[in-house]
Amino acid sequence: MNLETKLKEDLITAMKEKDKVKMATLRSVKGAYQLESINKKCEINDSLILDCINKQIKMRMDSIEEFKKANRTDLVTSYEQEIEILKKYMPAMLTDDELNKIIEEVFALVKPQSIKDLGKIMKEITPKVKNRCDMQKLNNLIKSKIEQL
Repeated sequence: MNLETKLKEDLITAMKEKDKVKMATLRSVKGAYQLESINKKCEINDSLILDCINKQIKMRMDSIEEFKKANRTDLVTSYEQEIEILKKYMPAMLTDDELNKIIEEVFALVKPQSIKDLGKIMKEITPKVKNRCDMQKLNNLIKSKIEQL
């Protein structure tokens, strides 16, 4: 079963169960990937949906930080619930060991000399880890590894 079908089925279930938080969250994701499909003029596929879900999670995490600064714990709790719902649709995150192993493989392939080779490394590594790790964390790991050369 593809991701779009699963999302639609879960949305119908949430409607039947009158789960307003899950229903609103899934509707926002559905709207986001449909809009993205129209903007990019491409078919809806799992990769597009995962990218949209990832963006939705990041948006909510950024909002949580702002709400914490404003002492809006009610909104923080609400957004944390939405993030938990969205994370169920994401692939399993890579462990640090798996991530380091992939970085080692890419470094052996690219043989970087300096930070100028960061683009080449990211070009090779991104398809392998997309939507399965925090890209900021990955970027920091790669930069620290390059500095050790």
